[in-house]
Amino acid sequence: MADAPHGLVFPADPDPAADGTPRRSTTATGRGVVADALRPVDEVGARAVERETAWRTQYLTWFRRLVEAGLATPDDAVAVARAGLDSLHARMRVVTDEGDVPLTEWPRPTSEGSTGSGFGQVEMHGAGERVEELVLPYRGDRLRGDDVRRQVERWVEAGVVEPTLAEAVDAVVAHPEWLRLEDHTVAVVGAGSEMGPLQALTRWGARVAAIDLPREDVWERVSDTAVAGAGTVVAPAVDGRPGADLLADVPALADWLAAQPGTLVVGNYVYADGATNVRVSTAVDELSRRLLEARDDTALAFLATPTDVFAVPGEAVEQALAGYAGRGRVSKGLGRPLRTLSGGRLLQRPYAGPAHPGLNDSLVPQQGPNYALAKRLQRWRATTARYDGRLVSMNVAPPTRTRSVVKNRALAAAYAGAHRFGVEVFDPSTSNVLMAAMLVHDLHTGGGPRHEHPWQDEAYAAAHGGLWRTAYSPRSALGLAALLGVGAARG
Repeated sequence: MADAPHGLVFPADPDPAADGTPRRSTTATGRGVVADALRPVDEVGARAVERETAWRTQYLTWFRRLVEAGLATPDDAVAVARAGLDSLHARMRVVTDEGDVPLTEWPRPTSEGSTGSGFGQVEMHGAGERVEELVLPYRGDRLRGDDVRRQVERWVEAGVVEPTLAEAVDAVVAHPEWLRLEDHTVAVVGAGSEMGPLQALTRWGARVAAIDLPREDVWERVSDTAVAGAGTVVAPAVDGRPGADLLADVPALADWLAAQPGTLVVGNYVYADGATNVRVSTAVDELSRRLLEARDDTALAFLATPTDVFAVPGEAVEQALAGYAGRGRVSKGLGRPLRTLSGGRLLQRPYAGPAHPGLNDSLVPQQGPNYALAKRLQRWRATTARYDGRLVSMNVAPPTRTRSVVKNRALAAAYAGAHRFGVEVFDPSTSNVLMAAMLVHDLHTGGGPRHEHPWQDEAYAAAHGGLWRTAYSPRSALGLAALLGVGAARG
């Protein structure tokens, strides 16, 4: 999806470019949204963000502060989330023939080639046999029943996932009838995503509303997946051609989805490079907001990236600190000169000391401030929707070797060397089935257990790959992991 000036866009700067076209600063918008999010609970922090002149290198500090500022009380966390969402929606614009309009006034497209008054619908029916139990692909095996439980327990023991994940997976294994998701329509927004649940849901016999760009290669994959499965896949269509452009079609998509049968689940699995990631993520958020207003039964689903800042349970902090204290003599010996040579940046302690909650900072500078904002706004929507009493499935997904990761050489190398620091990077086939199982769990348990504070909801059943419990601060080990993994990444 090209970052072209159509549909949903960043606001125009006061001074246009030399050729008269609008300048649209992602930095000004991102900095402004973070400042506005902090303002209800941290006025000093908000003013400091507004004065920040090196946003693209210093944003890490402020995205960490957003989490810290919300820890004092549940109301503080909700206030940060709501202010951040309000700011983003107030700032973003939609390009029309008459000029830019506010996001809340997004009109139906009426220009030639648009969807006009609405979408038609195409249906694809599975011809395969329904999979009637949770089957988890893992390193060449297909795990079932107790084998699934044992693998999850091994992950728990290794610190790769939170212990509560075992509870959730055990419930899904014990209730295979849940997998079909009868009386639901799951909207998979970003149907072609490697991390999305399309394949798992169709194999289990679910009804899926697939949304992605009107590109032939995307819909060939979606159609092949649908036919190989045992469910029903419907898609918005224009003149029989499936697909929609989220940057232009949110009002029509909202109408189309609002008419789908059963409990509606809006699952956000979109990704794009750079600034377009914020645009499409905001589009899905606006789509979700409209559907929450239109239907009382609308549920939301998200996958949180593990490369973010999270408040984590005290036992995760204790395990990480114990790992740091228990380093072998060789590791300690190598660590001292490496820290000296790097000015203290390499192989730092994972946490300053015991804390409940602790703060895990796994932000990756290479992913940039637009990626951080796109993923954070999903967490904000999950927080506010859950606070407002809506069913939300928001799960921390494991580090995964997706195409978007491995095309970045630095990230690919870091992932290849991550195992040397107790971090397991998952294959997409494992991640998307595991996360689809968590979605099924949440939809059958009211969104999972209710906790006192939003950070506890986020930490429940988190599959962080070990980033929360590794013996070193994740970012301080990233460069060394990349160095050790460069050969494997090239392979």
